[in-house]
Amino acid sequence: MQKEQAMENTSRRQVKINAILDSARTVFCRKGFIGVTMKDIIDECGISRGGIYLYFSSVDDVYIAVMNRRLTRKFDNIRAAVKANIDFDELFKRYFEEHKQRLMHIESSLLRSMYEYFFTHKSGDDHKFQQSQMQKVKETISEILMLGVRQGKLKEGNIDSLAEHFMFEIEGLSVLALFGGLTEECMQRQFAVMESMLDRR
Repeated sequence: MQKEQAMENTSRRQVKINAILDSARTVFCRKGFIGVTMKDIIDECGISRGGIYLYFSSVDDVYIAVMNRRLTRKFDNIRAAVKANIDFDELFKRYFEEHKQRLMHIESSLLRSMYEYFFTHKSGDDHKFQQSQMQKVKETISEILMLGVRQGKLKEGNIDSLAEHFMFEIEGLSVLALFGGLTEECMQRQFAVMESMLDRR
């Protein structure tokens, strides 16, 4: 009975945390990171100040949780697709189509808030957080490329360096999108170049 109660409490706690993070994501997409207050997040999710401080002590805490959940979900989705042995070419195109949609509609993405956070946070822990975000992107791309290897569509030789190159390419396109210098045609050309770099069998 006590175990069941504990599980129910944990489940309820997670539901509340997810509700806070969903609301916080909306705020960060709308306002960026700079200038967002705990009151903004509280107003968006409609819970008491005491309620939110049970789980998060600052805007920074909330933001890191939002970003970690975003990448974890994305990586988990890729892992699920890889486990299901989805056709490599289909998954590769889907992954870059998602990036295209994100970059063409930055008003509904966390892109602006992410750069504002990294430009204003320079501690060792902040650097580690930034590096972990980049590493997860690289791991996601690597998972997709390794699927291509297992399906006999790609050669294995340069997967790590190719994943790193694609990661930096996406980062560069993100900066262009943020400053208004990215067109859909430009993005399509860059994705075509990345696809042409695949070492196919």
